[in-house]
Amino acid sequence: MPAAIIGVGTAVPQSRSQQELWDNFFSRHHAGDALAEKIWQRSGVDTRSGVVDPLIEDVSQWGTGARMRRFIDEALPLGKLALERALDDSGLAPDDIGLLTVVSCTGYATPGLDIMLASELGLPTSVQRLHIGHMGCYAAIPGIGAVADATAARGLASLLLCVELPSLHVQPATDEIEQVVAHALFADAAAALVLVPGTEPAGLEVVDLIARTDVSTSAMMTWDITDHGFRMGLSPLVPKVLGMHVASVVKELLDKHGLTPADVGSWVVHPGGPRIVEVVAQELGLEDSQMDHSREILRTQGNCSSATVLLILESMMADKQIGPGTYSVMLAFGPGLTLYGALLRDRRQ
Repeated sequence: MPAAIIGVGTAVPQSRSQQELWDNFFSRHHAGDALAEKIWQRSGVDTRSGVVDPLIEDVSQWGTGARMRRFIDEALPLGKLALERALDDSGLAPDDIGLLTVVSCTGYATPGLDIMLASELGLPTSVQRLHIGHMGCYAAIPGIGAVADATAARGLASLLLCVELPSLHVQPATDEIEQVVAHALFADAAAALVLVPGTEPAGLEVVDLIARTDVSTSAMMTWDITDHGFRMGLSPLVPKVLGMHVASVVKELLDKHGLTPADVGSWVVHPGGPRIVEVVAQELGLEDSQMDHSREILRTQGNCSSATVLLILESMMADKQIGPGTYSVMLAFGPGLTLYGALLRDRRQ
């Protein structure tokens, strides 16, 4: 029995322009460094959302405990809103849900966000719960895989939430280029899906998943827990490594189903940064227009870690870029270095 996505919902906090953030905070934070300013100008980001506005409060010296307490305060209402919108989109009620899965790499608590959200949403007390933590930007796809498998195997209607708040993890002032890049790219968002079992419901069937991890390059992307929150390590060689693998990963995924890239109607590609989008398009032989939604989400929302591909999916569905009967490929990348892909098929007639 397969599983299908029948509802999508997203929520983002307040927004600031990239230029405003640079002029009024990060230019001082990075001591007016000319290279840092150039990185910001070339980030591909125009506006970003954050639960923490650095123009109002500077959390860069906060300890990790304070950041985790703030995570729960902010993630609960934002995640609840995304889940409510996904339920509304699906036509299901909270009583219909048998599994809630929460994905995040930016905050933790026990009792967890999943327990609090189940209570806030009025989910059944028997609801099963799963938390997927600290996997990074690609985590939505293994999350979809785990939830789709459970949905299909146990006949449960399920909720999946990705909620990421990187604005809580601004690091102390430094001239390290990796921190400049992280501060220029990452933003906050919550995005949710509703999945149901069976062959009848019209939606996006989760056909297959694929993963590849190149452990020889694992030091190139890291997300370390420190006394001042979580600290990103990001090598400029990441796009090159992804370029070495993405075409063969996609080929392997499609070959199993007798498909080629020409059979794929939509590409839902995580925009880790502008260079990553360029490399993926080049290696897969895609037209620039096929990456428009990835670039647009990067431009208007920034890199929202695991929530990003779901923001892109919602945008493409709203613009009717995913058509009845067509296949879509979702791709995301993160620490490991890891590439994850999902093959989806639109069941609508």
